[in-house]
Amino acid sequence: MKAAVLRDYGQPLTIEQLQTPMPGPGEVLVKIAACGVCHSDLHLAEGDWEMLKSITKLPLILGHEIVGTIAQLGEGVSGFNLGDRVGVPWIHWTCGECEYCQIGSETLCFNQQITGCTVDGGFAEYVKAKASHTAKLPDQLSFEEAAPLLCAGLTVYKALKSSGIRVGQRLAVFGIGGLGHLAVQLAKAAGIKVCAVDIAEEKLQLARNCGADYLVNAVDGPAHKQIKQWGGAQVAMVTSASRAAYEAALRSLKRGGTLAVVGMAPEPISVSVVALVSGENKIIASAVGTRQDLRELLELAADGQVRCKTERRPLAEVNQVFEEMKQGRVLGRVILTP
Repeated sequence: MKAAVLRDYGQPLTIEQLQTPMPGPGEVLVKIAACGVCHSDLHLAEGDWEMLKSITKLPLILGHEIVGTIAQLGEGVSGFNLGDRVGVPWIHWTCGECEYCQIGSETLCFNQQITGCTVDGGFAEYVKAKASHTAKLPDQLSFEEAAPLLCAGLTVYKALKSSGIRVGQRLAVFGIGGLGHLAVQLAKAAGIKVCAVDIAEEKLQLARNCGADYLVNAVDGPAHKQIKQWGGAQVAMVTSASRAAYEAALRSLKRGGTLAVVGMAPEPISVSVVALVSGENKIIASAVGTRQDLRELLELAADGQVRCKTERRPLAEVNQVFEEMKQGRVLGRVILTP
């Protein structure tokens, strides 16, 4: 099979011909129709995250927003048929036995395996996946529509749930990229008022098209002051990796508000403990979602409540896509096709 392979951190991926994997017991082989390109793929390729470098396999096939059809069933697999339309997300497998799995928090499982990190992912023609963690796709969603939901959509959906935001409250989304524009749509579908924050007018226009009620260009002045003029935010969600965005987000909160941490900034963020305590603000984080969260999200998408802006590109252009992501020139999500 054809695959884009990471041989060493900071080096371009190489397009290679590899042996097609064979599914073992409890596994399925998926013929890949498309795979979204996530900023996590870029960070993994660059070796930016020390916590993950120690568990990342090299050589590695990146990619964890995988959609395609079942091409082969491993021994003991039930509930799937050849040709079924499926998705393979970031969480490749969880043990089901640890303290976190037992309470429904499988995203915290110490024993988990990660698609496109600890095991090979979807920048290829085929991928091997655990049947237990493979999701069936609704017929109403095309492969291109479904792929970004498996990480980008799932992560912000879980963050919204964890934040406790309610109908009629105000959400500020910092960073209108692949995750941010989906967060705007999911929030609007839930009856939430949304402020979109970015430094690019093109991305703010995307947010407006997604239903944002209020737009803030941080180039025009301190974002937190503009958000306070809007009335402040009960929840501020940061989907970018900008330290400045986090500092502005914290200052944009109403008393009792919540900072939702999604974008993984490479350096520590500063927090005024006095301001945090006096405002009784909270900080929560979301590291993707569970299988149940994914089922809920796919149902919402099947009902037409969320659609990702996508651009289809061939797998051979993966390194060019990475360069465009570094320069902030990707609007929405790039979908690679083998």
